[in-house]
Amino acid sequence: MLEQEGVIPKLFPQSWENEIAQNVLGLTSAVIKPVCVRSLSLSTNQNATETPPARADSTFKVTMVPGDGVGPELMMAVKEVFKGADVPVEFEEFHLSEVQNMASEEKLDQVLTSMKSNKVAIKGKIHTPMEYKGELASYEMRLRRKLDLFANVVHVNSLPGYSTRHNNLDLVIIREQTEGEYSSLEHESVSGVVECLKIITREKSRRIAKFAFDYATKKGRSKVTAVHKANIMKLADGLFLQSCAEVAELYPKIKYETIIIDNCCMQLVQNPYQFDVLVMPNLYGNIIDNLAAGLVGGAGVVPGESYSADYAVFETGARHPFAQAVGRNIANPTAMLLSAANMLRHLNLEYHSNMVSEAVKKVIKQGKFQLDELTQGLHVAVLFSGFITRTSTNRSFLLKLCGRETSAVTALRVILSVLSWPTFVIGLCLEDSCHSPVRTADLGGYASSDEFTRAVISNLSA
Repeated sequence: MLEQEGVIPKLFPQSWENEIAQNVLGLTSAVIKPVCVRSLSLSTNQNATETPPARADSTFKVTMVPGDGVGPELMMAVKEVFKGADVPVEFEEFHLSEVQNMASEEKLDQVLTSMKSNKVAIKGKIHTPMEYKGELASYEMRLRRKLDLFANVVHVNSLPGYSTRHNNLDLVIIREQTEGEYSSLEHESVSGVVECLKIITREKSRRIAKFAFDYATKKGRSKVTAVHKANIMKLADGLFLQSCAEVAELYPKIKYETIIIDNCCMQLVQNPYQFDVLVMPNLYGNIIDNLAAGLVGGAGVVPGESYSADYAVFETGARHPFAQAVGRNIANPTAMLLSAANMLRHLNLEYHSNMVSEAVKKVIKQGKFQLDELTQGLHVAVLFSGFITRTSTNRSFLLKLCGRETSAVTALRVILSVLSWPTFVIGLCLEDSCHSPVRTADLGGYASSDEFTRAVISNLSA
């Protein structure tokens, strides 16, 4: 067997490997030795009591890299919530950016030294400029490679309170992120002809496949689907597919399927409930992460994490700097707060992890304006009466007003239609609402990131 031959790397905690060995592989004793001092967060602390003490015996040091765009604002929300929850974590903060003149080999080494020492990090998106400046590999990619963060895990889960096309979604995307199309091997063979190499290896394909099947086993999931394009890239994706099939044979209790990447995108939009755990190479994972995040509310609500045999890095599931929102106090901190809660679970701080995640979910579920929506609608309708004209000045006022009072749009549509007011008014209002950069509904009805964060803090003890 592959496992006994030592072909597949040894990745997980001893307790997890014992369970897998006995229940899945049918072995009488564990065949894999632990390699980490801390257990990976893919497994929760099964021996933890339901109400552990609110304070841990020691303080954990965690590396923090805010990144670009709204990353520093999101990290501020994390620090404020941790302070409110009395979380025993001390952050070592480093600012690394390729677009703000804060990137150098020295700073990269400092970040790596801290991550290797602490074993755990929380990170924002380090934006990668498209201009070629002599180095093909971005700092983001170099961090992953130097720490061997081969497995990216994104749990796409519907959050009650967010209205989306599909509800009650629960699927996991596992992405290999150290090779594939992101190998930074490009060259211009002749003038006007550029070759970009995609690297797929048997070792890393088997490693990510085993990670996916072990994840499914530990989490009680029933199916793993390998995503590929082997009909076109017969050798590269063919090797990935063959490696997944070989590993699948070791897990007879887990159903194994395959799907072509383009069909996978369509099926996710049409019927995402058919999927459970999906495993795929690098580029496909990047695309599917973002597509799936859109199914449950967008980039601001899906947490993510990346693992090596020794390190864990927690970040948002869909990586976007959201630079246009910097300083506007409108970025949704949900994804980063849930990632921080997952980090606490990884550190075996179950009590604090549950406190933070439940507070976030409670704020989203309750919302702020659910009970007052009709009142707002009537209020705005009264403002419109006696004020609707076809002048450009008042039309501008309408646009601004509707942009601010987006929760009243439905009530306005009904009231205006009953009163037979000009149809163009409704169109202007709805058009402006649809094109607003961020609606208050994206934050559960809260007007700003700070207000949302304060609501989370106020719900920590609930």
